[in-house]
Amino acid sequence: MPAERRPSFLEPAVLARLLALPLHARQAMLGSVSGKHRSPVRGSSLEFAQYRKYVPGDDTRRLDWRTWGRSDRFYIKEFEADTNLRLCLLLDTSGSMDFGPAGNSRFDYARRLAGTLGYLAAQQGDAVGMWSLADQPVEVPARRGAAHLGLVLDRLAALKPLGGTTLLQALHDAAETIRQRALVVVCSDFFVPPAELKLAIQHLRYRRHDVTLFHLLDQQEVDFDFDRPARFVDLEGGDALLADPSLIARNYRTAVKAYLAEMEEVVRTTGVDYQGVRLHERYDDVLVRFLLGRTPKRSSR
Repeated sequence: MPAERRPSFLEPAVLARLLALPLHARQAMLGSVSGKHRSPVRGSSLEFAQYRKYVPGDDTRRLDWRTWGRSDRFYIKEFEADTNLRLCLLLDTSGSMDFGPAGNSRFDYARRLAGTLGYLAAQQGDAVGMWSLADQPVEVPARRGAAHLGLVLDRLAALKPLGGTTLLQALHDAAETIRQRALVVVCSDFFVPPAELKLAIQHLRYRRHDVTLFHLLDQQEVDFDFDRPARFVDLEGGDALLADPSLIARNYRTAVKAYLAEMEEVVRTTGVDYQGVRLHERYDDVLVRFLLGRTPKRSSR
């Protein structure tokens, strides 16, 4: 992508660091062209899948003659087909994502994560799409090609965090809209009831999507280490609250601890790829951890 067209949230130094780390799916994918990812159908690749008995009409070039020599029976060697991936980026653009300093807010962090992942996926020939989870949703279906990547990045650059959350309904809608198996990456603060979030994730998993959650929190939101009376503003349009932190800190921390425990239960029971992120972390370090965690383990044969 030419430098003059590269959005500000794509950093050349970060891209150079990450391009050596492929983006892998954790499960078989259904794509339209040959690619780097496992498919549930059988085809041709270097990865052996299984033997099966020969039936009339099978390609005799795939007969395993060594097995015939040992057993006097004809067997076909099957291999896993390799296909391309659909990467679907889902960004929470509700008002609470505007938390943080200008240019370094939670939403800016989410946009860097999503934009970089989209670029990496496109570079390895995968399809990329983008959905915003907001009052006025933006939908860009997953497709391949440099021109389409440019469209995704342009739409990503134009997004603004504003209004109330529609995260839960948007996840259900995505489960119905994204027809074929995909890697669905959700970047959000997940300020919703975990039990309801679990239902939305289960809907995506039922559709056989590989789901990753990037849970973006500021350490201050967890620690609540304010030491003087402060005015707390609801970024999603509710009333502001003037409070003495010393009077509410204990109950607040108890509530946060319970919320995080519920999120752990959601992750454990749904099998999603969960990336807990603190905003003080370098986003490229977070992506390195994510990509390395998806590297397939080589089986010993």
